[in-house]
Amino acid sequence: MKITVQHSTVYRYEFPVFLEPHIIRLRPRTHGAQRLLAFDLQIAPVPAGTTECLDQDGNLALNAWFDKPTSELNVRSEFTVEMLRENPFDYVIIGESLNLPLWYREPLSAALASYRDDSHVAESVKQFAQTEAAGAQWNTLSFLSTLSQRVFETCKQVVRPTGPPLPSDQTLSLGEGSCRDLAVLFCDVCRVMGIAARFVSGYECASATSQDSWMHAWAEVYLPGIGWRGYDPSRGLAVSNKHVAVAAGFDSDLAAPVAGWYSGGSRSQMEASLTLQVADAV
Repeated sequence: MKITVQHSTVYRYEFPVFLEPHIIRLRPRTHGAQRLLAFDLQIAPVPAGTTECLDQDGNLALNAWFDKPTSELNVRSEFTVEMLRENPFDYVIIGESLNLPLWYREPLSAALASYRDDSHVAESVKQFAQTEAAGAQWNTLSFLSTLSQRVFETCKQVVRPTGPPLPSDQTLSLGEGSCRDLAVLFCDVCRVMGIAARFVSGYECASATSQDSWMHAWAEVYLPGIGWRGYDPSRGLAVSNKHVAVAAGFDSDLAAPVAGWYSGGSRSQMEASLTLQVADAV
């Protein structure tokens, strides 16, 4: 299956501002689940310079800097990816990885320490994690599947185009949230159980039939010997070939598609448009 996306984001300012350096994460990853076939990125105004980099989570990012004032920033990407993973459970985990709390051998445990840190997680979320783990009989895979389904069933999904994700305890208390809110809740619950988890931004095939399309967010967990695997609590499922991953990070800010700031007191307004087309691979 092939997915083609055209994505445009425009930032408009009341009066000309000076753009500070921006980080753009819109190039989809290439790995065992997806292969990037074509990619084009257009930025207006044209940056004074750019450099590509591989960031801390393996995201392909573009750093751009500017040398002239502007009243608008337009970032447009277009790409085609081939989706390769039909079965999200095409693996086997054994031994200590089957049981919760999840335990990682060194030096992997040290490398994943930040993704397992639950020191910021509220007590209500920790209690929720314990209840879900007990209901899954402390089995890792059962826990991940039932947690994704439980968040999907108990939390109403709402559209909130702008703003950072809500704290996980607030989402749990409200019983609703945007896709990024539910992804943060899922990650925090996993971290309580010792599972390394990170936030993912990208696209999903459901946008192809939606009048108002937005980027999507979900979570990835690290399974020993298997690597990062996706779970989407907004849909209650394990991620296979219906999700195009673009960027990931411990914090949602580290997976933001466009990140930067500007000098000046002007207010800004953002407009986004997205089209997604799905075709069976020949």
